[in-house]
Amino acid sequence: MQIQNASVSEEMHLQLGPFQGITDVYFRQVYMKHFEGIDKLFTPFFSGIHKENSKNLRSDEIKPALNDLSITVPQILSNDADEIIRFSSQCNAMGYNEINLNMGCPYPLVAKKKRGSGLLPYPTLVQSILEKLEGKLSTGFSIKCRLGYHNADEIDELIPIFNNFDLSELIIHARIGKQLYKGIPDFDRFKAVISQIKAPLVYNGDIFSSDNLDDYQAKFEFINSWMLGRGLLADPFLPSDLKKIHNVAENDNRKEKVRLFMNELYQLRREMSNDNLSVLGRMKELWSYLRFSFDEPQTVWRLVRKVKNFAEYESATDAIFNELYWVGTGYARKSEIQLTEDQ
Repeated sequence: MQIQNASVSEEMHLQLGPFQGITDVYFRQVYMKHFEGIDKLFTPFFSGIHKENSKNLRSDEIKPALNDLSITVPQILSNDADEIIRFSSQCNAMGYNEINLNMGCPYPLVAKKKRGSGLLPYPTLVQSILEKLEGKLSTGFSIKCRLGYHNADEIDELIPIFNNFDLSELIIHARIGKQLYKGIPDFDRFKAVISQIKAPLVYNGDIFSSDNLDDYQAKFEFINSWMLGRGLLADPFLPSDLKKIHNVAENDNRKEKVRLFMNELYQLRREMSNDNLSVLGRMKELWSYLRFSFDEPQTVWRLVRKVKNFAEYESATDAIFNELYWVGTGYARKSEIQLTEDQ
């Protein structure tokens, strides 16, 4: 079967993938204020939507006043059709146009419950879920998945099931669940399935630089929608660089722009949490990626990872921005940087 994939368009379309604990509503708000190039945002996943008007959805994370409803897609982690239907109904009531089912989360604690990428080896279960959703969703519906959990051939049994359902798009991370984020994406398997998929198709996996994307565009003729993840967390200028939007060219200016972004995000998280120290954990998670875009990532991490209070955090980040250099394209450089365990 040959299907000309519907994701082809003249203009590059870039998405921000969801990261639990990092790309929360405050990150998305502040990021979109300071940087350009992202066309669509996904929330980190929701779960436990056990009843109508679920308490889990009464949070800033999905509150309409704090989100751009036209480009934000709430994501659910579930293998229960009724739960997905409830989630769609409640998101629709808030004004959202689409929900996304997470069939890509690779972590063993999730996968062993047949959720996330743990659903992929069970095409009969996937078919049963989608059949129960047919005609009952209040929003558009997309899926984010991998090529499989145990092996990359599992996608072959899922494609006919996906093609029989009206998906707004299918996002494929070109790895298997067992890989987590290790090794390299399976470009050959991804390329082999492009022509078989009916829904608009989005590529996800290891887009860290313009060179990466140029290579992928040459490999995947009919793909023009791309989901970014670790590359954007390491270098927030990545989307604008991919689209060749060069409003801030010099690295010194870029460093100051990143400083403003990180400071505003830090202050907003403190304000919204009433100065709960959990803010430090969330900021450290982001710094674990951002460090690679500085000239001395080991020094960045040494300064940040051990901070225990707000004063120590502010002192550490002042030292980073005052003394170190921004070089950008952080995750593209990660493999060249040797880190010891204590760094």
